[in-house]
Amino acid sequence: MARTTDSPAAPRVSPPDLPDEFASASAARSADLLAARLDLAGNADLAYASLEQCTIRADADEVDLTGATILDVAMTHVRIAALKLRGAGIRRLQIVGGRIGTLDLSGARIDELELRDLRVDYLNLGAARATDVEITGCSIRTIDLPQAELTRVRFDTTSTDEVDPRGMRALDVDLRGLDALSYLDANSLRGTTLTGFQVQQLAAVIAAGLGIQLKD
Repeated sequence: MARTTDSPAAPRVSPPDLPDEFASASAARSADLLAARLDLAGNADLAYASLEQCTIRADADEVDLTGATILDVAMTHVRIAALKLRGAGIRRLQIVGGRIGTLDLSGARIDELELRDLRVDYLNLGAARATDVEITGCSIRTIDLPQAELTRVRFDTTSTDEVDPRGMRALDVDLRGLDALSYLDANSLRGTTLTGFQVQQLAAVIAAGLGIQLKD
């Protein structure tokens, strides 16, 4: 993918457009919710639901939003063991504060996503198509990006143990603010921006990908 002189372009992320008042609602599979306030616990099934201009708080084992349509939704101070957004269609989703065990966005179509001040054990963006993503102040143990298509994605003051970018396609992906202990495949980082120090840390992985043997 071509780069411009202004690369990497910053994500174009705006807060969800939310109403002044909300109506309380309960989780239901295939629900159609507008301007709703959801307080979730236990196992909440919202698979294939439509959520527009909603707020969500959760202290839950599982929140299933598989295949859901998400438009202008804010999630705050959540505690969720598994948040499933596989195959979801997302436009302006903000998740701020709390802890998530597994955040599964595999296969999702994402346009404007903000993750801020979160602890996540496992973030899965495998095969996702994501544009305009901002990840700030997060601690993420493992980030999986295989076959993902990422455009205008930025990490800021975020740490992770391991990143799997195999097969990733990237344009304007800014990894300078991601403190990663390891990348599984440096060859798949084409289209990203790194600092000089980060590239030095990746030297062994880059060499292995080129078939270079390192010996002192």
